[in-house]
Amino acid sequence: MGANSNDHGRAYEYAWINSLFKTLHHTSNTQIEYNSSFYANQSAWNQIGGDMREVFQLSADSAVDAILQLEPLLSEDNPDVLTLEFQPDRAGIQGDVRDIVIKRDAIEWEIGLSVKHNHEAVKHSRLSHKLDFGNEWFGIPCSQRYWDDVEPIFTCLAAKKAQGLKWSEIRDKDATVYVPLLQAFIDELYRAYTANPDMPRKMVEYLIGTRDYYKVVSHDRSHLTIISTFNIHGTLNRPSAITVATISAPIVELPTELVSLKFKQGSTNTVEMYLNNGWQLSFRIHNASSRVEPSLKFDVQFIGMPVSVLTIECKWK
Repeated sequence: MGANSNDHGRAYEYAWINSLFKTLHHTSNTQIEYNSSFYANQSAWNQIGGDMREVFQLSADSAVDAILQLEPLLSEDNPDVLTLEFQPDRAGIQGDVRDIVIKRDAIEWEIGLSVKHNHEAVKHSRLSHKLDFGNEWFGIPCSQRYWDDVEPIFTCLAAKKAQGLKWSEIRDKDATVYVPLLQAFIDELYRAYTANPDMPRKMVEYLIGTRDYYKVVSHDRSHLTIISTFNIHGTLNRPSAITVATISAPIVELPTELVSLKFKQGSTNTVEMYLNNGWQLSFRIHNASSRVEPSLKFDVQFIGMPVSVLTIECKWK
């Protein structure tokens, strides 16, 4: 993600905490946690232009009512403190992808929002001569067979880097780099699944996060804010003392089986994975820069989700 995209992402998070505070403080004892993430996001907000601030605020304001309909404990008239807090960046590294946490400590209750501006990216990962994707993604270190398969590919790329070559100067990079590297990736995933049938669940948890949350994505051109519910562990959508949610967020089942893993039809750089319970993923490999490096980027996208992941489209007002 570029610096500009990162600043826009932080500013959009700030718009959301603005919207939540101005909506909730009338009925709840609402407080904002002034931590380092708050000041970083506030700085990003102050640096963007007035027109962009207006767009971000409109996007958040148009969707905040839907969050309230999903979460009656937000608007419950109660004297205890409702805290709005930006998560530190390190939380994402530890598997918690929530950007904003809303909590009432008195009743040991919290929910989270993952807030994205104009992108649906899941994780930006890499394959390289030393990155152990198996250990990082699902806690199963890559086998020696995998390292033996990829070593000649990355050794060749390191030599081309030493020559100062660009990717555009490599002939047949599909046949000599992308296809054998992705085949080694496919073979390793099957080995990991055979060794540990829990692999599909662990991998999806790594990609979507280990905590329940609402994913909020602003689509500026469409004038839409889209909310997706990731209620994996059943901690979202709880009733208040006097009312239940007007929008129901079903429990989402994680996958338990690897059904299929193969190259996308007609592609040399993309692999598609089909799991049970409605989960489908694509992995597209690509070079991150124009010059050759012994490392390649993975663009990971969900191409299918369970019907229990509710999607709510909020048109801008």
